[in-house]
Amino acid sequence: MGKTAWTKTMDKAGERTDILWMVLFLIVFINGFEAGGYQASLWHIGQYYDLSVTSMGLFASVELFATMLAPLILGSWADRTSKTKSIMILLGLQFAAATIILLTNADIIFVTGVFFLGLTTSALQFISIATLADSYPVSGSRKIGYITSMYALGALVAPLIVSFYLANGLSWRTLFALLATGSVISFAGITRSGDKMREIIVGDGPNDGKAGSKKDFVLIGILFLCVIMCIYVGFENGFTFFVDTLFKDELGSELGKYALSLYWAVMIPARVFSGYFSKKAKTILITAIVSIPVITVILAHTNSSILVLLLCIPLGLASGAIYPCVLNTMIPLAGRKTATATGMITTATGVGGVIFTALTGFLGDNFGLNVAMEIVAGFFVISLFCAIGAYKIREKTTLSS
Repeated sequence: MGKTAWTKTMDKAGERTDILWMVLFLIVFINGFEAGGYQASLWHIGQYYDLSVTSMGLFASVELFATMLAPLILGSWADRTSKTKSIMILLGLQFAAATIILLTNADIIFVTGVFFLGLTTSALQFISIATLADSYPVSGSRKIGYITSMYALGALVAPLIVSFYLANGLSWRTLFALLATGSVISFAGITRSGDKMREIIVGDGPNDGKAGSKKDFVLIGILFLCVIMCIYVGFENGFTFFVDTLFKDELGSELGKYALSLYWAVMIPARVFSGYFSKKAKTILITAIVSIPVITVILAHTNSSILVLLLCIPLGLASGAIYPCVLNTMIPLAGRKTATATGMITTATGVGGVIFTALTGFLGDNFGLNVAMEIVAGFFVISLFCAIGAYKIREKTTLSS
């Protein structure tokens, strides 16, 4: 087989530097910032609208529902349309939703605005990732690790920024002003970038991202990956939602919030690492899938709050590696339907978040949180079989390309 070569294209015959990847990174960062900022602002929103805890939960669920709905209705649309044009349309809707929330007081309009904000941010994330894979067929695998870390970074810094401006007398609506501003900057960037391929495969050998093999959409392989993400995000949500309770009720410690921050923080280098070593995605993914239940069992049988806090580091590293590895595995299985495949995986994460968070709470009430997390972590056995199956299908697909 010949060795793959590649070239980069530049805007207007080299007159402009390629900024598409930077704009896509910004969009995903804003998505993470929106999620983290909305969660950090929810109590203040509840105070403004005089909501009960149940009503605050319903307000939060509106965004979650929209996040799950977006991939189902917009994935195939983005594949049929120019992905950059799809992003421009969604950025316009995102700006409109954020502006409406910023300028109006009626609660029904707020809920409607949050719904469209959740819809657009979710769609923008998976379409941006699909655009990255399509536009950078050589370096896309590495960039996917970097772009997924942007979401974690946005979610991590958002509560800090929200706390800062609230402490300085600004309203909770400042979040939506920042989101509207981000939409405008992203729109300007994507307009300038255009929709040309940034890298071109030249030759007949295997390429770095395997995106040169644009053949059939391999449904069974994508479904295997959906199961992996469903279980992973379900575990992640269950752990992060109840970890503070675990520290307080089971360990008698106030370190729960620090454990949560540490867990999210180490995900960022884990995703960068997974992108940089994208050619080792199979090894990294299987190692992460095996590590999570092992670490969880050790954590569940530990009575020291300091040790549990420290175990959040390897647990976060393993958790952070899964998403970029799954996306890199997806690329050769998606054919030309990268947005559809990424959308299916995104929907699976939402389903897992809802089901497994509820399951963790139910098991925690009946058997204790330590046992609950062990049981939920046990589902990673299914993930292991799905990962092995997905890679066998991927190898056959790559060989036949």
